[in-house]
Amino acid sequence: MSLGFIKHIPLPILNGLVAVATYVCHTFNLSIYRSINANLILVDPTMDAHLRAATAKRILRNQLQNTLSSALCWAHPPEWSIQQITKIHNREVLEAGFANDKGMLIIVPHLGVWEMMNAWVSQYGALTIMYKPVKNPKIDAFMRASRERIDASLVPTDATGVKAIFKTLKDSGFSVLLPDHVPDPSGGVVVPFFGIETMTSTLASKLAAKTGCALVGLSCVKRSDGDGYEMFCDALTDTDLYHKDPEIATSALNRAMEQMIHRHFEQYMWGYRRFKHTPLALNPYLLAPDELHALAIQLKQRTKECHD
Repeated sequence: MSLGFIKHIPLPILNGLVAVATYVCHTFNLSIYRSINANLILVDPTMDAHLRAATAKRILRNQLQNTLSSALCWAHPPEWSIQQITKIHNREVLEAGFANDKGMLIIVPHLGVWEMMNAWVSQYGALTIMYKPVKNPKIDAFMRASRERIDASLVPTDATGVKAIFKTLKDSGFSVLLPDHVPDPSGGVVVPFFGIETMTSTLASKLAAKTGCALVGLSCVKRSDGDGYEMFCDALTDTDLYHKDPEIATSALNRAMEQMIHRHFEQYMWGYRRFKHTPLALNPYLLAPDELHALAIQLKQRTKECHD
């Protein structure tokens, strides 16, 4: 049976399931909740413990809610996703990127519901998107079918995919990248992200340096008034983003994403173990909270000393 049946389930029931899942993950301190807590300690070790716990619970619910919204995007036709976006901030920034004769690279952090934006952006032409198959074959087929409905060219996360994106940009086309994942060491450098030095992908920076393409940040979050979703378009104009030194360029890109994330901090996917590779600990998520707190302070101080 296709996973598309989810679109036939009444939304109140789906929202109720999200509430139950939030309660279970929080009450039993499951992995996703532990990861959120760990990330909050890392990015702000000075945060009060009670405030951190309350913030972590809200982030948990948001992440589960955004996962549900993504599934609904995959289940419905693209027109459904387009209709959900009822407000666009700084649309002229995105339109200027589409008009750039050197192409445009759309920078999308794991923030809000990025799947919804794919359908909206595809109104302007075919997208080139890197795609790594998920382990579950049914979910993989479900996601792939959805992305192919929006006329997206899905390319592998290897040298072949990089060449395809490079060609897209050279042909004045546009592509979407989510650069805030944990790359293989061969495809990254260790630079600060929220004050923590961590392995960061160099792909977006290298493509920008080689092509001179426009860089535009996009994010999509649920509106506070409940009237659908709103999309934010950010012009990424720091000249360091195009620097040939990958450490300088990726540091600038991380700063740009931080600004986008701070706007809707609790909508970011903090359940993702973004800081798995740091200079002082191979995997800080294996540490007890007290040890992690001490490590976070060390990492923040190290970053400050290295970049002052």
